[in-house]
This record gives sequence, structure tokens and C-alpha cells, in this order.
Amino acid sequence: MEAKAIAKYVRISPRKVSIVLDLIRNQPADKAAAILQYTPKAASEILIKLLGSAVANAENNHNMDKNRLYVSECFVCPGPTLKRFRPRAQGRAFRILKRTSHITLVVKEME
Repeated sequence: MEAKAIAKYVRISPRKVSIVLDLIRNQPADKAAAILQYTPKAASEILIKLLGSAVANAENNHNMDKNRLYVSECFVCPGPTLKRFRPRAQGRAFRILKRTSHITLVVKEME
């Protein structure tokens, strides 16, 4: 039995999110929340909310014990990229890519 939470179109680069996801993969849910609380990255704020949502889904929708949950899967996929232009020297234009992410977090109950 597993419960998951998905955050789509998050305005942060997938590369930045994957660094933080590597810290919490295969950790108990309470320890993962503590790690995210004290990680000074922009992605950790988003992931705290996502982890809370996944734990709430497990508790309310699947009747799992929240003390026995762990992060079984977590991954990020690139979403659509917003393309913007910035003026540069001699009339040129410089493309800025504002990347988005689709983040998935799955929790399971320990055996």
C-alpha cells in the first residue's frame, strides 16, 4: 500500500529539486521532515508541504499509521519551460529559460 502526492508546474529548476530529494529518499517520514526543515535550499520549503500532503493522504485515504511511514520513492520531472528574452549589447537578445518541475513523492508503510 502506498500514498503519493504530486506538485505540478512548480517554478523551480528540476536540477535544484533533485539535490534535496536525494537527501530524503528512503528516510522515515518524520526524519525526512526534520532534514527538510534544516536544509537551506529553496526546494526544501516546497518539499515540506509535499511530504505533509503525502503523509495526510496515507493517513486519511489509506488508513496507514503515520509513525511507520517512510519515503519510498521521490523524483522530479521537467515541466514546461517559460522562455523570456533579455536585451544585451549591440541590439542582441539573450534567451532566459525559466524552468518548471513536476515533483512526485510516494510514502509507504514499513514492514
